[in-house]
Amino acid sequence: MDKEQLKSVIAGRAAKELKDGDVVNLGIGLPTLIPGFLPPGVRVILHSENGIIGMGPALDAGQQQQAFVVDAGGKPAKCMAGGAFIDSATSFGIIRGGHVDASFLGAIEVDREGNLANWIIPGKKVPGMGGAMDLAAGARRVIVVMEHTNKGTPKILERCSLPLTAEKCVDLIITEMGVFEVTPEGLLLKEINDEYSLEQVKAATGCELLIPEAIGKMTE
Repeated sequence: MDKEQLKSVIAGRAAKELKDGDVVNLGIGLPTLIPGFLPPGVRVILHSENGIIGMGPALDAGQQQQAFVVDAGGKPAKCMAGGAFIDSATSFGIIRGGHVDASFLGAIEVDREGNLANWIIPGKKVPGMGGAMDLAAGARRVIVVMEHTNKGTPKILERCSLPLTAEKCVDLIITEMGVFEVTPEGLLLKEINDEYSLEQVKAATGCELLIPEAIGKMTE
């Protein structure tokens, strides 16, 4: 798979986790593709922590040139009919009050206990943590969507080595290789992509996986 196919597989599978009426926060990058794969009849309310509730899907190039609103990642955005612009206190009150049904976040590292590192690599400049810490701690479900490795180096580890965004916050991990559920016993391989063998998934993962007798198919 090329990069675009890979992203589509991840975003398409992630969209299946949503149901009609969910309040959803999307991290920057790959998570913004998810609304384009929602099943028929499923409409969600997109929340952006910089102060939009009812945000529209990602804009195409032509729309971006005319946009006067940005999302939390600084990308051009819009507010849908029925949505609202809200102040920061209200926006973070929605997150901290447990009103976000699902938060989809990228990750630099995630481990078998559901610890998340997604905001800084020591020695590199970053704008800041933003709302990631609040979303990781406050959303009802935290779903990591990411490529399985970084140039061949596993991103799913026994223990994160980078500074954590939040501890034991991740519920589900979706990569191009499969779907992994965080359980008290470790990471359970729920689904596997037909493009990969079980041995390839194990080799690309930096921790032991729990393998059930029957593994679901990710791309069905």
